[in-house]
Amino acid sequence: MHARVGGSDLPVILSELPSNSVARKLAADGLILQVGPFSFRLISPIDLVAEGVTAMYADYEVLDESRFVDYTVTITHGRGLRRWVGRQAVFEFDGAEPFIPLPVDHAFPLLEWSMNWCISMHAHHYLLLHSAVIEREGCAVIMPAPPGSGKSTLCAGLVNRGWRLLSDELALISLIDATITPLGRPISLKNQSIEIIRAFVPDAVFSQVVHDTSKGSVSLLKAPREHLLRINEIARPRWVIFPQYEAGAIPQLSARSKASSMLELGRNSFNYVVLGLKGFEILSKVIDASDCYDFQYSQLNDAVAVFDELVSRRGRD
Repeated sequence: MHARVGGSDLPVILSELPSNSVARKLAADGLILQVGPFSFRLISPIDLVAEGVTAMYADYEVLDESRFVDYTVTITHGRGLRRWVGRQAVFEFDGAEPFIPLPVDHAFPLLEWSMNWCISMHAHHYLLLHSAVIEREGCAVIMPAPPGSGKSTLCAGLVNRGWRLLSDELALISLIDATITPLGRPISLKNQSIEIIRAFVPDAVFSQVVHDTSKGSVSLLKAPREHLLRINEIARPRWVIFPQYEAGAIPQLSARSKASSMLELGRNSFNYVVLGLKGFEILSKVIDASDCYDFQYSQLNDAVAVFDELVSRRGRD
């Protein structure tokens, strides 16, 4: 979908649509959004999905029906009695239901998890890492980490203190030159991290907090609009940092071997084995280009100072 302004086609941004049209489109033939390098057709009759999409994707481009769609994601009501009693939300993809049904109040987080699933299961033209990625001065930090490590909290803090968000969950590594393509999705926060970031970024926009999910209480943090305006700017890997939150810890950046870092990145990849030799070659390029560290932290301001010093030190090397 494009607006005709001054004789040229300009993209339509979701926030420019009439207030009630997002829900209408979602409930009918779907809303097509450009999300990083992917186009998604989102379909859902559930009001909570419309509310979440309107808030979190306000700055994303809306595509018209003539455009190719990479993935169609449907979040619909449970069938039979589950539509009315013990109401459920169901993810449908190509006639299948990849996930078990969830309570209907989990519908918007389910949409986000479903979009992640589509990319991680199908986008094999990238090496896909379960990792946050941030950038400054063209240089990217890859931050893989297991749940509970504080990865998303650290990512959210840094992108609101001068670093650019490429992704909170999925690093998209080129199979040609190992550059990183931005995805630019909202940042998923859990449990205590939600209030930590509320205090750290007072003007941040959050989705409704959803309790009692498999991840605990969850909420999404809206990606900064200025970062989305740079969504086509790739970055090159420069650091691989494995963060770990520890209450009361002083910030400590410890060098780790490239060999162990490559092994751990491989474990954090969705398709390293699928790609075979090509996956090994590209991951080797990422590691060769990167300084590798473990990072322990407890306070976000201290963490920001450490990451900023990385950039300053690079300029002096």
